[in-house]
Amino acid sequence: MHQIGPDAAAGELVVSNQERAWAAGLTASRAQHFLASRSWMRSCLATLHGAGPLQVPLTAPPGAPPRLSDDWGYVSLSHCADACLLGWSQQPIGVDLERADRKLHASAALMRRFFTEAEQCELGELEGDQLRQQVLDRWLVKEAAIKWQRGSLAQDLRFWEVSSSLRAALHRGLNLKVVAQLRSQGAWRLGVVVAEQAFLQDCLLCTA
Repeated sequence: MHQIGPDAAAGELVVSNQERAWAAGLTASRAQHFLASRSWMRSCLATLHGAGPLQVPLTAPPGAPPRLSDDWGYVSLSHCADACLLGWSQQPIGVDLERADRKLHASAALMRRFFTEAEQCELGELEGDQLRQQVLDRWLVKEAAIKWQRGSLAQDLRFWEVSSSLRAALHRGLNLKVVAQLRSQGAWRLGVVVAEQAFLQDCLLCTA
C-alpha cells in the first residue's frame, strides 16, 4: 500500500452541484462536514488520476458508500472524530479508521453481542487493555469487510469472523472471504480489506 495526498489546498472546497444540493438538505454542521469530506475525496482522487477535482466521476451521497464510474477503480471512506481515511484500489476495497486509544468500556459486552462463538472462545481469557485492543482491531476488520461487501452493519456484523492472525475474515452466512491488513499511523488505527493478498499492493490511502 502507498500513500497519496490531496491536490487542493486546505480549506479550498471544490464540490459538484449535486453535492451542494445534497448538502442543502442537511443541518448546517453536517453540511459543512459533508462538503469538506467530498472536496477532500475529489482532491485525493484528482491527484491519483491526474485530473481536475470536478472531472472525478464520484457519486457519494450522504450516508451511502462512495462510488466511482467504471474504469476509475473502487473507493472506500471512513472517518472518526478527528481524521478521515480514503482507500482506493483497482479492485473492491473496504477501509475503517479509529483512534488507537479509543476507550471501549464495554469490550466484553461488545464481544459477546457481535463476535462469533469461535472469536469469543479465542478472546475469552483476555481482559483489560489486551481485550480492548483485540476488540478494536477485529472491529476495524469487520467494518472494513462490510464496506468491501457493500453490506449492512446491522445485518452483517455478526456474520463476519476475523482470523486469530487478524489477516483474514470470513462471512459465515455468505461464505465471503477477504484478506486484511491493520496499520498504525500517528494516533489512529487503520484497517484495510480486499479479496486477495496480491490486491493489497495496489491499494492507495489518503488520510487527513
